[in-house]
Amino acid sequence: MPRPSKKKKTRNPRILIVTPEITYLPQGMGNMGNHLTAKAGGLADVSAALVSTLFELGSDVHVALPHYRRMFHIEVANLIEDELRVFKSTLPDTRIHLAEDRIFYYRDAVYGHSDWENPKIALAFQREVINNIIPLVQPDLIHCNDWMTGLIPAAARRRGIPCLFTIHNIHTYDTTLASIEDAGIDAAEFWRYLYFKRQPGNYEESRDSNPVDPLASGVFASHFINTVSPTFLQEIVRGQHDFIPPHVRAEICSKHQAGCAVGIVNAPDQTINPQTDSCLKQTFTPDSHVKGKLANKRALQALLGLEQQDNAPLFFWPSRLDPVQKGCQLLTHILFETVSRYWNDGLQIVVVANGAYQRHFHDIVRFHNINKRVAVRNFDETLSHLAYAASDFLFMPSLFEPCGLPQMISSIYGSLPVAHDTGGLHDTVLPLNAAANTGNGFLFKVYDHNGLRWAIDEAMKFHHLPREDKARQISRIMTESAKAFSLPAQARQYVSIYESMLKRPLINAF
Repeated sequence: MPRPSKKKKTRNPRILIVTPEITYLPQGMGNMGNHLTAKAGGLADVSAALVSTLFELGSDVHVALPHYRRMFHIEVANLIEDELRVFKSTLPDTRIHLAEDRIFYYRDAVYGHSDWENPKIALAFQREVINNIIPLVQPDLIHCNDWMTGLIPAAARRRGIPCLFTIHNIHTYDTTLASIEDAGIDAAEFWRYLYFKRQPGNYEESRDSNPVDPLASGVFASHFINTVSPTFLQEIVRGQHDFIPPHVRAEICSKHQAGCAVGIVNAPDQTINPQTDSCLKQTFTPDSHVKGKLANKRALQALLGLEQQDNAPLFFWPSRLDPVQKGCQLLTHILFETVSRYWNDGLQIVVVANGAYQRHFHDIVRFHNINKRVAVRNFDETLSHLAYAASDFLFMPSLFEPCGLPQMISSIYGSLPVAHDTGGLHDTVLPLNAAANTGNGFLFKVYDHNGLRWAIDEAMKFHHLPREDKARQISRIMTESAKAFSLPAQARQYVSIYESMLKRPLINAF
């Protein structure tokens, strides 16, 4: 009698996450993991959270990123012989795969400041991923992030590997097949899956004269895409934003119509926590926020030379001073008027941000001699954390916002956002209704200084509520926000997409 056959175990699906940025990697994933930090924005936090969550769940997750030696503080030339031998012998065997090219080694920042530099960096990164890392890892699924990885979905499709492409920033440029070849990538293998500015006849006639768009190629060739908020995806589909190239929008619309596009809201890094933040004068919880925020307000006022007023409503501006996107001109238009109108309340405004528009804030403060009420400083991480903890309200009057993190951070720290109703702000800021115990901020729909003025007035109405009522609402908002704006929760949404694409469970597959 034949023995019953044992059920064959299927290999846990192998996921390769390709990202130009990372904040941290989990302990145990690789011998150099604790050195690897290269951040320019929210993409680094999202990538770190996703890799860590997958690793903790037991997934066979791998990550590919450029080898930024200087940013990683790994100067191979300075390693002693034993360290160098360990470095070379063990790093390739981990789940961390560093793209090697001299263009990465001595950089101080992820992105450059010239039109030619970033495409060159992107091509070098993709060359290593396509030629070396994918063949080594042999992934079941590849997750690419942003325009710097836009050629990889085409290479993945040619190899029959499903690919998710996440759009964090609508940024793109033109390149050619000749430039791709010169970078060491054999585009002839997958050129049919790239997006050209005109219909290509054949490889040779398109090689030098038919530009390739990497971002559109990433959308076109991938099996599934996502933006970093549901509302921003809908805004793209509806054609609300003129800055999005028509051909990029068309490809996103095609994916959306095919049911292969979703929006997943980003979340702040897990270190964003007023209970453990070492940048604060005094840490605090939702239950102890009244004393904690007051201690931080006093510290911030003293540090910036503002009037020492415990009951002064303090508004904080955290974002870069970019009038094209962030709406800083709306605030300068009504800055002195707002301070004057609420002079008896002691209203104060703190700006901790860089940008050419900063000079307009300085000019207004000097002209009206209101430096005791308005402080403007360059961005500083520690000062920014202190301002989140000290402030009562936060400005986010963006014209458009793919996601945005400050409004989530402020809610976790008990500072209520005053925001324009757009993109990720719509998805994360709900109108505050103290009577119903709902909402976390103040949204205005009409994008002009009158809309912002109205929202500030609404915030001041909340400020004038009885202290007990305000404390109860802020405690609720802090508690709800810490739960809602969580990286593990966000990462699980990506896991769900992976499982759908693979058509089998990601963890403990049999």
